[in-house]
Amino acid sequence: MKKLAFLFVVLFVFNCKDKNSNTLIGDHVLEPSLTEAPFVWNAANIYFLLTDRFNNGDSTNDINFNRTKETGILRGFKGGDLKGITQKINEGYFTNLGINAIWMTPIVEQIHGGTDEGTGLTYGFHGYWTKDWTNIDPNYGTKEDLKALVDAAHAKGIRILLDAVINHTGPVTEKDPVWPNDWVRTNPQCKYDTYENTITCTLVKNLPDIKTESNDNVELPPQLVEKWKAEERYEQEIKELDAFFARTGYPRAPRFYIMKWLTDYIDEFGIDGYRVDTVKHTEEYVWQEFKDQCDYTFSEYKKKNPDKVLDDNNFYLVGEVYNYNISGGQYFDFGDKKVNYFDDAFQSLINFEFKWNSKELDYEALFKRYSNVLKTDLKDYGVLNYLSSHDDGQPFDAHREQPFKTANKLLLAPGTSQVYYGDESARPLVIEGTVGDATLRSFMNWKDIESYTGTKEILTHWQKLGQFRAKHTAVGAGTHQMLTQEPYLFYRSYQKDNFRDLVVIGLHLKKGEKIVNVSKLFKNGDQLRDAYSGQVVKVDKGLVNITSDFDIILLEKIN
Repeated sequence: MKKLAFLFVVLFVFNCKDKNSNTLIGDHVLEPSLTEAPFVWNAANIYFLLTDRFNNGDSTNDINFNRTKETGILRGFKGGDLKGITQKINEGYFTNLGINAIWMTPIVEQIHGGTDEGTGLTYGFHGYWTKDWTNIDPNYGTKEDLKALVDAAHAKGIRILLDAVINHTGPVTEKDPVWPNDWVRTNPQCKYDTYENTITCTLVKNLPDIKTESNDNVELPPQLVEKWKAEERYEQEIKELDAFFARTGYPRAPRFYIMKWLTDYIDEFGIDGYRVDTVKHTEEYVWQEFKDQCDYTFSEYKKKNPDKVLDDNNFYLVGEVYNYNISGGQYFDFGDKKVNYFDDAFQSLINFEFKWNSKELDYEALFKRYSNVLKTDLKDYGVLNYLSSHDDGQPFDAHREQPFKTANKLLLAPGTSQVYYGDESARPLVIEGTVGDATLRSFMNWKDIESYTGTKEILTHWQKLGQFRAKHTAVGAGTHQMLTQEPYLFYRSYQKDNFRDLVVIGLHLKKGEKIVNVSKLFKNGDQLRDAYSGQVVKVDKGLVNITSDFDIILLEKIN
């Protein structure tokens, strides 16, 4: 939701009278902007969920295509669907958590069979094993369900990111034949030691690799033609493909078919962005082409649907360049070649370094480093920081022993934040009997939220920090500056056009009475609210007095 900038929040510490505060405010009481706070992707708070593992809103779609064989632990469909996500949107779960964008794993139709590569039988519950890009898998729901989800999210100011896979199809099974050899390669398997050995190869065994380098005209896979005819939509799909290739002038090469199919979700549903899978396993120019088509389609959607336009942001593309880290700036190093994936392609990349930085660095070193890089080497771009994810077997806090610290580091760090479903409720990441990344993918622990006081307290902390971040562009996209080291106090400032935002943040406060000097920030008589404890106080002689059992204070001016 857009917030007025007069909702100036100050997170301040006990007895702050240090002269260093003059570097921020001098001798003048600050006056907030009166313009609306803009939505900025580089400051967003994104919630990442596995569509099948979040919430089951419709139990009638839990089984399709006879996917009934016994699987390895947490390697089959568990019932989560689009209706379940919409239900939580409408309940205000994401709004209460300060989430302003939701990223879902792919929802396209998955292979019908299962595979067993030493992990137990696995179905494509995760969404990354595509059978048909033009259809939503019935386990997730229908196109009507997706439309309802996007509309519900937009009504609450929440953007929707889908997950794009162009690099590969799903594995070959007894129900899912391999695509023609002018579409895919089935060998060699990637060695990952050079640029070529990362791109022109299959990621793993039995995962056919789309020939994204090809510019040759190819016919549709016969199994797709047969499928569309059986579903009585072949003529319509062909008509749309003819129009796409006539408009773009592209050859009918594999990657352009897939780009057409993926941009259809922009045109039909008005999604706001894509998280793009396996970016470094595809030629970099592919992503420039993809960006062109996404931008064009998003622009056309806005022209046709002016009543559904949330703001003037461009279509958002964030890439998964596995093992990209902020230390590399704009470049990813293959060893024999460096590639800039920000170059006319991605606005942001997932930052695989953040969890290690969070373990090794204290708050100030972490925050200062990220602010500096984002204002220099990555100026005008962004990174998506995370501390746990669906395929990272070494999360920041695997045993969920530090959920409050996890929230502090993730939600208060410069850059875009990615909350992985269950971070906010300490959903277990170590599940007995699982093999590989299945341990990271248990069903959302709604019962813990409902039943356990400790889980509710964790969730409340994430909600307060999340809402604070969502209101204030300066937290994620502002410039960082420490004020005092002990107690730890820093500020973030952000300005664009006529909008100004400033927050002052302190951590590890003393509990109990807090006498806070705010004379450089507020006028005598100003009413402030501590958003963490709910207390309302008045500035008197430059001071406010707050007594709470918390080690955080969030002060908002309310008059």
